Amino acid sequence: MRALSRRLSTAVAAVVLLTAVVTSPVQADTPALPANFLWGVASSGFQSEGSPGGHPASNWTVVKPDNVAVGRSVDFRHRYRSDIALAQGLGVGVYRVGVEWARVQPTPNGFDQGELAYYDDMIGAIAAAGMRPMITLDHWVYPQWVMRAGGWTSPSATQRWMTYAREIVRRYAKYNPMWVTFNEPVMNLLQQVSRGEMPAADAPTAVDRMVSAHDQISGVIHRTQPGAMVTSNSAYLPLGGEPLIDPALTDRFVRTSDFVGIDNYYGFSLGNPLAGSAALTGGNLSLVKAMPSLPVDADSIYYALRYNHRRYPGKPLYIVESGMPTADGAPRADGYRRGDHLADTVYWVQRARADGIPVIGYNYWSLTDNYEWGTYHTRFGLYRVDVETDPSLTRTPTDAVAVYRQITAADGVGPHYRPTRPAAVCSVVDPPSSCTEPVH
Repeated sequence: MRALSRRLSTAVAAVVLLTAVVTSPVQADTPALPANFLWGVASSGFQSEGSPGGHPASNWTVVKPDNVAVGRSVDFRHRYRSDIALAQGLGVGVYRVGVEWARVQPTPNGFDQGELAYYDDMIGAIAAAGMRPMITLDHWVYPQWVMRAGGWTSPSATQRWMTYAREIVRRYAKYNPMWVTFNEPVMNLLQQVSRGEMPAADAPTAVDRMVSAHDQISGVIHRTQPGAMVTSNSAYLPLGGEPLIDPALTDRFVRTSDFVGIDNYYGFSLGNPLAGSAALTGGNLSLVKAMPSLPVDADSIYYALRYNHRRYPGKPLYIVESGMPTADGAPRADGYRRGDHLADTVYWVQRARADGIPVIGYNYWSLTDNYEWGTYHTRFGLYRVDVETDPSLTRTPTDAVAVYRQITAADGVGPHYRPTRPAAVCSVVDPPSSCTEPVH
C-alpha cells in the first residue's frame, strides 16, 4: 500500500506540474508605448511655492495643531526656472502646476497683477522649454476671504470660483494647456471636514457646487480653447472604495471631462494580510505621516486603469499622479527603491496599454519633495529637498532621475524588462476582479 501511495502521490505531482506548465502563460515582450504618449511631472502651487509669513492668506495658512506651517516650502515661487530646467532634463513633455486662487485674488475686489505676472512668466517658461502645461485650477486651497464667507458651504461659492477660473482660462488658454479643474474632490472634501472648514452634513451640497463649477468652466475652456483636454483627477482608493464613491462624485465630474484623470499610489493584497495595518500604526501621526509605511504594489496601477476603463468606456485615461512615499527621504522599510518602483509601475502601464486600455499619459508626483499637507516628513520627489534642515534648498537627484530619463527616451522600460517584484498575490485593489482576474 505504501508503494502504491507513493506512486499515486508522484503521479498527482506530475499532473499538477504538467498543468502548470501548460496553463501558465509565457510572458511575451512588452510593447513600447506610442511616441505620442505623454510623460510628465506633477506639482501643486501651495505645496511647492510656499507661503512665507502666512501670505497670501488662505485656508491652508491657518495652521492646525500638530501641523507644520508651509513656510517657503521648496521656494518654487522664486526657483521655477531652475525647476523647469530639471523637468526638461528628464525628457518629459508635460509639466503639471497649480495656480493659487489666494495668490492671484487676495481680496474679493480684484486680481493682483503682480502675482498674475509671475504666473505669466512661469507658465510661459514651461511652454518655452518645449513642455505642455497642465494647469490645476483648484488644489484644495482658497483665499481666506472665501473661507470667512463660508467656503463651499456658501450659496455664492460657485460664482466666486468662476470669476477666478474664467480669468485664468482667458489668460493661459493660448499655451494650449491641459486642464485639471478640481484636484481629487473626495480628498478635498475630507480635508475640509477634518480641518473644520465645513460640517460633514454640508459635503453633499459642496459636491453639487463643485460639479456645477466644473461643468461651467469646462464649457468656458472649450469655447476659448478648441480641442482642449479637461478633467478632474480622482484619487483611486484601493480596497473597493470606488464603487461607493463614484456614483455620487466621480461619475458626475467625468460626464463633462475629456479624459479620466487617475491618481494611484497604494496597493493591498491578501498575500500580505498585515499590510493594511500600517495605516493604523501611526500613533499620533496623521495618515499623511503614516503614508511611507503603507504598501506600494506597482501592479495596482494596472487594476486602477482597468477599473476606470470598464467604468468609463470610450474615455482616454491619464495617470495625473503616481509615485512612492518615503519618510524624510530615508530608504523604505520594505527595501523598495524609488527608481525600481518607477520602472515597475511603467511596466504595468505598458501592459495595460497592450491589453487595450487607452492610457495616454503618466505624471510622476512629484518633481521635488514638497509640503505634504501638514508635514515635510513624507517625501515623493524625484529630487530630494531637505526643507527643514537645508537653508539652501538644494535639489539632490534620487536614483529615479536617471531611470525616468531612460524611460522617456525609450517610450517605456524596454521589451525585455521584468518587474523587480512580482505581481501581488490576490490584489484587493479592485475587489473582487483584481483577485479573480489577476494580471501576471
